[in-house]
Amino acid sequence: MIIGVPREIKDQEFRVAIVPAGVKALSQAGHRVLIEQGAGLGSGIADSAYVEAGARLVSEPQTLYGEAQLVMKVKEPLAAELPLLRAGQILFAYLHLAPATALTSSLLASKVRAVAYETVQLENGFLPLLTPMSQVAGRMAIQAGARFLEREAGGRGVLLAGVPGVTAGHVTILGSGTVAENAARMAMGLGAQTTIVARNLRRLAELDRHYQGRLMTLPLNQHNIEEELTRTDLLVTAIYAPGSRAPQLVSRKMLGLMQKGSVIVDVAIDQGGCLETSQPTYHANPVFEVDGIIHYCVANMPGAVPRTSTFALTNATLPYCLAMAEKGLSTAARQDSALQRGINVYDGRLVNKEVAASQDRQWQALSLQ
Repeated sequence: MIIGVPREIKDQEFRVAIVPAGVKALSQAGHRVLIEQGAGLGSGIADSAYVEAGARLVSEPQTLYGEAQLVMKVKEPLAAELPLLRAGQILFAYLHLAPATALTSSLLASKVRAVAYETVQLENGFLPLLTPMSQVAGRMAIQAGARFLEREAGGRGVLLAGVPGVTAGHVTILGSGTVAENAARMAMGLGAQTTIVARNLRRLAELDRHYQGRLMTLPLNQHNIEEELTRTDLLVTAIYAPGSRAPQLVSRKMLGLMQKGSVIVDVAIDQGGCLETSQPTYHANPVFEVDGIIHYCVANMPGAVPRTSTFALTNATLPYCLAMAEKGLSTAARQDSALQRGINVYDGRLVNKEVAASQDRQWQALSLQ
């Protein structure tokens, strides 16, 4: 199979979908790998490293998309890339289609076979391709929040760690999954007072046992959210349901409960965000203010630390890429239910129930030939 890896063109996106070790593995298995020139530079990977591993460099994305049977990306295709997709071609990337109706329409019209990293899911619910970036995003959420809490950045002027004689800052995290736990670890590591608010009581009990009371836990309901908003300096929203839009848990009116200059990091922005006031931002201009509250809503947070993120992501995606290259998508997905759950669009049909429900579109059952 011919695998094509284009250079990411999303604003301030420096990750790349494969590393030289992955190229070597594919090449040794008898596949051809095309890399767009400069694709790895943002992650510190020179073109020469790809060539030495067995890839062929191409200078134009049109050439890459035209030849590739499987296009492997990090982020969803943008407007300039969508016309390059063709029927029957496999697209393997983060897609986050639930809030993206225009992108979904384009993928359906192209009749591409789109596999979303974020909906590849094991039987036990584990998300093997989302987890590495969730770990990065959770840790970055506290790092970014702490920065924008500084007065010169527009924040309240709170040091999350506090100092002797001064109360530490308060961090509230909505959710209890990978993003939430990694955010909590970072916040507690800084010395911040940290509370997780989540629906899953069993998960809250696990976290309580694991962190031996250092982490406060509360069941998720409006009363508890509102109580936390009155005392939090940094709110991190980290709720994800595969394929579905994120639930809106904080209204604009509720922002009035927060102290001016408090910060919200909406990690769920890829799925539409957990706040009524959220809208996607970019690393070049990551924050905006609503009613005195700073919102950080960068939709590709891990792109700011591409060296770490690229290697963490490609460690997870390569086995699935190898399986599709070796067997084709249909056979690979029939043999691997996790990969099958990753298929969102297939030959002009929307085959992910959650995406269809989020967009009020017709869902069709996946039929693999």
